[in-house]
Amino acid sequence: MPKVKTKSSAKKRFKLTGSGKIRRKHAYKSHILTKKATKRKRNLTKMGEVHQSDEGRVKDMLRI
Repeated sequence: MPKVKTKSSAKKRFKLTGSGKIRRKHAYKSHILTKKATKRKRNLTKMGEVHQSDEGRVKDMLRI
């Protein structure tokens, strides 16, 4: 039986913390930045956590 591979797209998008939580980047930070407030852009730079309802799907993609 071969090993189960991790989804390479998920590997690039998600990080696992020491306590086992999954971190993700925010959307809407790539273009049309002139009309967005500085505070909003700064907060989009920070990492967020994956929601509890999506955690199972992300873990399946990462093969955790």
